[in-house]
Amino acid sequence: MTELTFTSGDIRAASRVLTATAANLAALGRPLWPVPSLTPERLERHYPAESWRVAWLGDRPVGAFALIPEDPLFWPEAAPGEARYLHKLGVHPDAQGRRLASLLLEEARRETRVAGAPFLRLDTAAGRPKLRALYEAAGFRAVDEQHVRGFHVVRYELSV
Repeated sequence: MTELTFTSGDIRAASRVLTATAANLAALGRPLWPVPSLTPERLERHYPAESWRVAWLGDRPVGAFALIPEDPLFWPEAAPGEARYLHKLGVHPDAQGRRLASLLLEEARRETRVAGAPFLRLDTAAGRPKLRALYEAAGFRAVDEQHVRGFHVVRYELSV
């Protein structure tokens, strides 16, 4: 496998990865995100362009995630600076099965540590056992379950 490299701020490449991921999951009967919500313009409404990380294998974008310094919707009680928040982790279907999701999580962990935040946090749908298993295998601890805007989520954190 060619070495994985990361870039920041390429919301268009992130959108391509997430759109392919969402369309593939929908085709498999496991929809995750509505494809129309994954355009660069829609993504930027919630996650600034600079928050996006894209993983590349050569010249192909194969993974993406957003890493933000605060998340008042899902973590309203959090003190400023105590964590970085991971959103929209996706691996392109053509690159799945190579443990890339684990490498993306490790990159988010590394960036969180470099930023000086003690925790990396995320939320995921409570009814997604494969995603939950991925996060737990990476060392994340389930903090609690919440209902946020009609979504039943599990909040996770990882000490970095």
